[in-house]
Amino acid sequence: MPDESIHYVNWFRQSAPYINTHRGKTFVLMLGGEAITDNNFNNIIHDIALMNSLGIRLVLVHGARPQIEDRLNANGLSTRLHHDLRVTDSAALQCVIEEIGVLRSMVEAKLSMGLVNTPMHGAEIRVCSGNFITGRPIGIYEGVDLCHTGEVRRIDHKGIRGQLDQGNIVLLSNLGYSPTGEIFNLPVEEVASQTAIALKADKLILFGAEKGIIDSRGVLRSELLARTAERFLHQYHSQLDNPETAYTELSKSLQMATEACTGGVPRCHLISYKDDGALLSELYTRDGAGTMIIPESYEQVRVANIEDVGGIIELIKPLEETGVLVRRSRDLLEAEVEQFFVVERDGAIIGCAALYLFPEEKMGELACVAIAKAYQGGDRAQMLLREIEDKARSHQIETLFVLTTRTAHWFIENGFTEIQMATLPGKKQERYNFQRNSKVFSKML
Repeated sequence: MPDESIHYVNWFRQSAPYINTHRGKTFVLMLGGEAITDNNFNNIIHDIALMNSLGIRLVLVHGARPQIEDRLNANGLSTRLHHDLRVTDSAALQCVIEEIGVLRSMVEAKLSMGLVNTPMHGAEIRVCSGNFITGRPIGIYEGVDLCHTGEVRRIDHKGIRGQLDQGNIVLLSNLGYSPTGEIFNLPVEEVASQTAIALKADKLILFGAEKGIIDSRGVLRSELLARTAERFLHQYHSQLDNPETAYTELSKSLQMATEACTGGVPRCHLISYKDDGALLSELYTRDGAGTMIIPESYEQVRVANIEDVGGIIELIKPLEETGVLVRRSRDLLEAEVEQFFVVERDGAIIGCAALYLFPEEKMGELACVAIAKAYQGGDRAQMLLREIEDKARSHQIETLFVLTTRTAHWFIENGFTEIQMATLPGKKQERYNFQRNSKVFSKML
């Protein structure tokens, strides 16, 4: 098989866990007008169709800022902005309505494609639009009447869910409607974030020109806590001489992502609409292609310290007594505590795992995996495993192995295969306890 085919097969296999995880989940995607006019937009549509085929419930929210600007200019109308909000008078509103109608029809048309020899062949996507967004006027903001510019009042989440339950893609614009029959021009970022919150969506994905958040070293941050993102925003705003320059596309998206996290959305992603395949890479690969914003958790996985020894002892003692784990003295734990990761919940240690390195053989031992009985059944053990694997890779470890007597199936389910004891590092073979007769499993990293 050619190298290119092998690479594709391996990628497809490695994406399987993400395919399974995302199936049946609800994602809200925000595409600004800039994304729609970009040369890569057709590829984004193809990727959206693929996600729909893989069972993801999709809500698309589109904007039209540059298109509205062009229509205003074509009609000889001037643009008036106040704190980055368009002053939408009656003439401007007519332009907004016309341009939104054009873009909605164009997006629907692209999602309806089905030509043979294209990624859309056989997709048969149904797209639903409607009056799901109730808006209200912002009114007079710092002395300026914003006219028909509004804000989100309510999201018809039951109506949207009903369409998603039928397998439809829901397409929303930045227009809001009022009980009095009025139409309001809403910020597309607000529509997207409030829709994600109202739906209790699993992900909010915001497309922008940038890949995500780049740190001071020029490195893309693949993950940020919401509170860290808020700190970045505060620092950015505090350094500006003119407040009006604060409203960049990236800063607005970051603001909406943090608000969505605060509102209960567990994952928000910032990705580039310019990069072909960024959406699929972000969702179906381990490294991703943008920046993921996650809420502050009351449960965290971290490296253990000396103050955790008592909690680790309390956690593993029942497992030592039943023979599931090898007994460890307090002195040994204190000496090796830096090899441990722990899961901490409200100050209590509810999980742990250790990594022992054998750098000459490029092997690492996963040991002492334990989750408190009251917290078993979730994915905490998998979280610990991911941390252990990441640390092992950072030390150029190629193979992770584990010795177990009672939990072989869990390791098999998480990618380990049984090996012979003779394949272990020499020092580990010397310390092998034949009385315990542990089975040996390994996993390539």
